[in-house]
Amino acid sequence: MDQAPDLFSYRKHWAHKLGTAPELPMSRAEMDLLGWDACDVIIVTGDAYVDHPSFGMAIIGRLLEAQGFRVGIISQPDWRSAQDFTRLGRPTLFFGVTAGNMDSMVNRYTSDRRLRSTDAYTPDGAPGKRPDHSVTVYAQRAREAYRDVPIIIGGIEASLRRIAHYDHWSEKVKRAALVDAKADLLIFGNAERAVVEVAHRLARGEPIGTIRDLRGTGFLVHGVPDGWTEIDAGQVDRPGPVAAHPDPYASEPAGCTAVKADASVSTAATAAAVPIQFHRRPRHLDRGRTVVRLPSYEQVRDDPVLYAHASRVFHQETNPGNARALIQNHGDRAVWLNPPPIPLTSAEFDRVYELPYSRRPHAGYGASSIPAWEMIRFSVNILRGCFGGCTFCSITEHEGRIIQNRSAESILREMEEIRDRTPGFTGTISDLGGPTANMWRLACKDPAVESACRKPSCVYPDICPNLNTDHGPLIQLYRRARQVPGIKRVLIASGLRYDLAVRSPEYVRELVSHHVGGYLKIAPEHTEPGPLSKMMKPGIGTYDRFKALFDKFSKEAGKEQYLIPYFISAHPGTTDEDMMHLALWLKKHDFRPDQVQAFLPTPMATASAMYHTGLNPLKRVTRGGEKMMVVRGARQRRLHKAFLRYHDPENWPLLREALKSMGRADLIGNGKRHLVPAFQPAGTGLRPEGRRRPTAVTGVGGTTAMRPVRPPARKR
Repeated sequence: MDQAPDLFSYRKHWAHKLGTAPELPMSRAEMDLLGWDACDVIIVTGDAYVDHPSFGMAIIGRLLEAQGFRVGIISQPDWRSAQDFTRLGRPTLFFGVTAGNMDSMVNRYTSDRRLRSTDAYTPDGAPGKRPDHSVTVYAQRAREAYRDVPIIIGGIEASLRRIAHYDHWSEKVKRAALVDAKADLLIFGNAERAVVEVAHRLARGEPIGTIRDLRGTGFLVHGVPDGWTEIDAGQVDRPGPVAAHPDPYASEPAGCTAVKADASVSTAATAAAVPIQFHRRPRHLDRGRTVVRLPSYEQVRDDPVLYAHASRVFHQETNPGNARALIQNHGDRAVWLNPPPIPLTSAEFDRVYELPYSRRPHAGYGASSIPAWEMIRFSVNILRGCFGGCTFCSITEHEGRIIQNRSAESILREMEEIRDRTPGFTGTISDLGGPTANMWRLACKDPAVESACRKPSCVYPDICPNLNTDHGPLIQLYRRARQVPGIKRVLIASGLRYDLAVRSPEYVRELVSHHVGGYLKIAPEHTEPGPLSKMMKPGIGTYDRFKALFDKFSKEAGKEQYLIPYFISAHPGTTDEDMMHLALWLKKHDFRPDQVQAFLPTPMATASAMYHTGLNPLKRVTRGGEKMMVVRGARQRRLHKAFLRYHDPENWPLLREALKSMGRADLIGNGKRHLVPAFQPAGTGLRPEGRRRPTAVTGVGGTTAMRPVRPPARKR
């Protein structure tokens, strides 16, 4: 993998002489108190400003401050005009625009496209403080405010919209965010390296239009520069026969030597393709000067096969060790994406998380509560990234699949910071984790193999033999964390990869004996092999093995503890029969879901490509290839939710009707073997068609929270 300069090796900008701000300013009055006549960088964000390393605007702001730049924050501006975007004056270098920690559409709407009643990233949870597609709107208003100031967009919303993508809320394929936002540069993924480099280069007087060599950035171009070798996506992974359709690569510029899709490839041969079989790059090509041309926006908009094909190729070019640049035409211009950023080293990661954050919301919010901060203020992030590759999740697309680890010493120092500086701390660390609880220090055994690998998952269809699954260092971290003076308890609340945990029974023992607060949430997502194969999740047998260890070690510890499994409804590839079998499993194991959240197609996720196209991009995409069951209609989505809430009388009429049509009327009755009773309690099952019970926000993919039926009283 390419080397990158140390994040803190740059010569500091002159403004470092002004010192460190207690909080990054959000008003001209605060700038005056700091002695600033202007900000070098202004970050516009859709979230309330919380000066804590769990919030993106704080990390980027404090990191740029450490480089010597003056950074201001415009939080949740009034987007109806450009006026609010002038509150801090004209930045000397650039506007950095982000929707915040969540995609604005996921933040505002449920999977059924209904407005959410709260916003966890807003003071007192108030809704309506950000627009739809916030990155695009904010960038346009910033441009109106100061037309000559460079605009850089980033964060998860921009990152997940860096190419043409399916938008669930409009049910259309939309253009890349750069095109609509009219920004100068897009930074995708973890932004630290790119944003530091671009800030220093702009400070040296380099025009932003000439900054074209930074990893993790995208920009608009009119063609492929001289000296680059262009290959089309059909050479990387042929999309199969394209008969009776315009040539998907006809827009290539003169001189392109790309290989066209071979219309002679038989559908029988492609149907036998092995899932997750990836193309080997020709050795004679210089990866650093090679660009892969994806089908254009217009082509993927009009052709589901090419959309699924583009999604498959895009996901093959995500490993920073071997990814190539990508280009995708949008009209007469093209979006160019450089390869992903080089992951941070542990030393860099430590310094980023130990910058001088105040660790609390900006003082200007007064006594207002910010729910997202309340949730994480006693937790510690120990890693970034995820090599699970779950198709419905966007972590890998944004943070990458190579795990970035903090050192144990830095983690323990942050625990001491929480103990000493966070108001309301009572001695319990609420979580020690990140995107996953137990991937800390897990990686490929051979860096050369890791750099060459093009698989989307290290754990599916089985755990890769090249993956180090030793949980020993994590066990030692847990033990050291419990010994920090003033820390009474350390809980683990992040998502646990139980398929990895079963490889280390000693880890499960440590976790169950000391770090579970009565209930442990895990996510099998489904019980049936069909949906699980489309999610790239392990079979339910792995859950059974983990549960056996969990119960065994809980009993040995003298604790009464429960597993709370999470499931997704209406995921692509899920049939009504699959949901019926899941409901029977739930009843057999005495689980009753409290809250239900259906699958939510987020931009650029593999499962979203499945949802939009009805095709499976985990295999080579062909016109005669595998077609998938996709749950789109409101009635069927409601049915899948109803199977998860089989115990709710409101759902019984719908379930009875469905079971009869499925030929499973034998499951209707009043016995233990029946799924729903034959009787209907008075006053139930009459909810009008358009009404829904509110659902809880449980993650980007959408999951189901469970509780055991009538759990015994916990021992004291």
